[in-house]
Amino acid sequence: MALSLAQKGNDVIIVYRSNESEAKEVVAEIEKLGNKAAAVQLDVADTKAFGTFFETIQVLLKEKWNRETFDFLVNNAGIDRNSAFKDTSEEDFDDLFNTHFKGVYFLTQKALPFLAEGGRIVNLSTGLARFSTPGYAAYASMKGAIEVFTKYLAKELGGRGITANVVAPGIIHTDFTKKAFASHEGMEGYINSITALGRVGLPEDIGGIVAFLCSPEARWITAQRIEASGGMNL
Repeated sequence: MALSLAQKGNDVIIVYRSNESEAKEVVAEIEKLGNKAAAVQLDVADTKAFGTFFETIQVLLKEKWNRETFDFLVNNAGIDRNSAFKDTSEEDFDDLFNTHFKGVYFLTQKALPFLAEGGRIVNLSTGLARFSTPGYAAYASMKGAIEVFTKYLAKELGGRGITANVVAPGIIHTDFTKKAFASHEGMEGYINSITALGRVGLPEDIGGIVAFLCSPEARWITAQRIEASGGMNL
């Protein structure tokens, strides 16, 4: 997503939780494209850290860009807690809730004074909010909440010219899914078999959609859910 936005000529602030070295690598790649970039640490599940985080963002915007606002907010943080409904612990439920819904809700709220008029919000959901895969009842429920939340954002922020949309990926080859593929022999073949386009998704399949939603051409799209799953479980 960050690289796709940069390839469209956008400067990018990357937010990472713990992998600083990888974030810096992406910053370097963006700078090679001729764009400005920065990386800032945040755990989106820790809502008490948002005040300090946006103080950092405010200083960064002024020093690096000589401005007080940014144009796009992409809520993409995610964790996995896979368990059958009957086995889901309250701790895992809370971890998912804090990262996938509460964190998104209040981070977006805190971001409003910094989001430019005519800006864009892109929230990440999942194909699992449309089809059901055992083990993801809690995770998918949080993403279902995000989809409803996005419609309310579009309605309440439309007066500022801000759009809000959802991108809902299917399963993608990332660090997020690496463990699942490694521990389930035949999983890739199975996913291929239930996907209309016949393969597991790649990060590039999602990045371009996010970049489009942040482009002038997407100015009339708001409150929409765009599933990018290659046609899983049709």
